[in-house]
Amino acid sequence: MSAAQEIHTPVTPEELAHTFDEAPAHVDLKVYAFEDWLTLGLFWVMTACVFLQFFTRYVLNDSYAWTEEIAVNCLIGVVFMGSVMCVRMSRHIQVDVLYHYLPARVTRIMATAVDIIRIGFFAYGSWLMWRYMEIVADEEMVTVQLPRNIVFYTVLAAFVLMLGRSIQVFIANMRRGYSVLERPEAFQNAED
Repeated sequence: MSAAQEIHTPVTPEELAHTFDEAPAHVDLKVYAFEDWLTLGLFWVMTACVFLQFFTRYVLNDSYAWTEEIAVNCLIGVVFMGSVMCVRMSRHIQVDVLYHYLPARVTRIMATAVDIIRIGFFAYGSWLMWRYMEIVADEEMVTVQLPRNIVFYTVLAAFVLMLGRSIQVFIANMRRGYSVLERPEAFQNAED
């Protein structure tokens, strides 16, 4: 028997029907913060715009130009607001190979430095975004008569939220005495 060959176990209709009798798994929505729901909303607005663009272009052969611009602006919001969740859950890409080979005292100092640098980065990003908004405050979108400030304020809010979440992560790491860099196994089931 080759590895690519599939194996199908016969299931009776009664066995299949009884699978619906099982209680559904418990869903805990407390792990999600308000920025997660905002990101989900932006994602569905973007999805609707992309579908409308596809439908009008390929089915009606007369595409709406504004759907592309709105979808791109929603994508910007999804990326930056989604980054807030990654900061809160410590899910950004990180290299922790040195933490396995160095003494615990050194890795504690390194992890604290990473937290402080992250806070400084998001503070600087927030300040830069604020300055950028002062420069381009009066711009409008190309195809829709809406101010581009909507997008810029979303990015600014995301940077400020990432700053706040990084401070929360720093405080939690200090209280706990270790971070995800030092003990990634302790964070494996953080969502469970």
